[in-house]
Amino acid sequence: MNASPSGTGTDPSPRTFDYEDDLPRVPLPTLEETGERFLEWCAPLLTEAELARTREALEDFTRPGGPGRELHAALERYDATEGVHSWLDTFWPYRYLGRRDRIALNANFFFLFHDTGEGQAERAAGLIAGALHHKLALDAERLPPVLQRGQPQTMAQNRFLYSATRIPGAVQDTVRAPYSAEHPGPSDAKHILVFFRENMVRMDVLGPDGHPHTLGELTGALQQIMKASPALEPSPGSLTTKARAEWAASREALLAVHPGNRDALDAVETALFCVCLEDFAPADAQEASDHLLHGGSGNRWFDKAVSLVVFGDGRAGINVEHCELDGTTILGFVDSVLGAPAKEHSRASGARSQGAPHLEPITFVLDDALRTDIREADAAFAAYAAATATRLVTFDDFGSTDAKALGMSPDAFVQMAYQLAHRRAKGLTGATYESIATRQFRAGRTEAMRVVTPQVLRFVAAMDDPDAPPAARAAAFREAAEAHVRRAKECQAGRAPEQHLWELQLIQRRRGAELGVTEHLALFDSPGWTIMRDDYLSTSSAPSAHIQAFGFGSTSEQCIGVAYVLLPDRLAVYLSTPEHVADAMRVFADELRRAVQELRELLAAES
Repeated sequence: MNASPSGTGTDPSPRTFDYEDDLPRVPLPTLEETGERFLEWCAPLLTEAELARTREALEDFTRPGGPGRELHAALERYDATEGVHSWLDTFWPYRYLGRRDRIALNANFFFLFHDTGEGQAERAAGLIAGALHHKLALDAERLPPVLQRGQPQTMAQNRFLYSATRIPGAVQDTVRAPYSAEHPGPSDAKHILVFFRENMVRMDVLGPDGHPHTLGELTGALQQIMKASPALEPSPGSLTTKARAEWAASREALLAVHPGNRDALDAVETALFCVCLEDFAPADAQEASDHLLHGGSGNRWFDKAVSLVVFGDGRAGINVEHCELDGTTILGFVDSVLGAPAKEHSRASGARSQGAPHLEPITFVLDDALRTDIREADAAFAAYAAATATRLVTFDDFGSTDAKALGMSPDAFVQMAYQLAHRRAKGLTGATYESIATRQFRAGRTEAMRVVTPQVLRFVAAMDDPDAPPAARAAAFREAAEAHVRRAKECQAGRAPEQHLWELQLIQRRRGAELGVTEHLALFDSPGWTIMRDDYLSTSSAPSAHIQAFGFGSTSEQCIGVAYVLLPDRLAVYLSTPEHVADAMRVFADELRRAVQELRELLAAES
């Protein structure tokens, strides 16, 4: 029997997935609600003429008997279909698995962990032990469901942490994973995939009876792997950096050139997770972060759900494939792995001495065409990474506690600081995305929040208006922050327009002829739709005391990716942007420091 999904009346269930069937469904807004919010959200970014054109296109889309009505009715029918968990069930695979560009750097994200002072092999062994403890607890459904303000959060994404691999496709990718029709229940794999100097090694970390190897045995096996010379053949891992259809063709070539390559791919794709051992020590957190984002492609398999990366000096982090995993799930995993000493994880997981773990090189048979393909992929990705500029900006004297002491929502404070810094750096206010978690819903993931409001425009104008007194600036700041909080709550409640409209557009692409909706939809060419979604800032937060930095790539040619770790006593912001606009990003970083200090002083002066 399930425990109370409300978090009241009974104690929380200890079983990981007990709440899933009782979670509320993601609400499907009415077409009228979405249309009204869409106009409200895009208006601050548009001229009067652009807004008028957008309104006209929206009215045509939503008119009685119009295309929007037919598409929305189809979505309502889909949402009511037995076995459908959410009206977004089809949307998410298209959004992530349908993208055709490279996922390395563009979609995968990373966390940089705090240093422990351990050596490389010991650090890697400890992370493996922590992950195995987490996996075995997950398999037995002993991971307690996450509660947020007493409300259960979906745990469904945890099913994609282990032995999950994205498989490239010519038109759309797929995911090979446990808890599926092909493989019901948790993964029964006993091995991980270890990279070192582009050598790929299958390492058994669980014994025949499912018990983990001891820390000493894991450490010894890793030390043995690290005696290897650089690989003689180029690593097929570089192929995972290619655009998806191109990688799909390369994967077919791998399978065709020799039958043994199927077994090699199987070992890679079923591995519990990757451990990427680097043979160098980064100079600082900036270099470590950059390498976690786009490290040497031959020492990665970017399609693996989880890749733990450990540098030569023992510093470590994680690179994550995004299609089935959001930051909140990975934070839960990281906090579990890093929240206890490795020895405690090893003991609690039932680790026992079983002798040296079995090690087996994973080798691919290559022909000259594949060797050339791999080398060209590696060179192309290196050039792509070099064309990306980054900056890690840290604030050791400001955190969420300081914002709260000033009577301000911490997230609203930093988001307004981003807006002010961007206006000063680039001379304009541009479309800004913020990811908002919606895990309180069944199969919930995230909502797309658009940050720019009329109050934001008034705030940034007041801050640089020489005639505006401090009281007026502070009032504008607070009004903008309050508007931000209101919009974030709308998104948390599943009441945002963008994904709803986007899915209606996708329904026409998939089923337009069947539904009789084949006409051109001017709404999706309108200024409101195109300008609101053309990011100048793409932002996301990852609060965890166990990580130094969090990062991802930018989403467009003029975009600055803003990944931030906001904790009670500090703020760390990792910025990324295309190199050709790097100067503006560097100015933004400087202006951000200025904005945070200026806004603190402005609110402090009120008291």
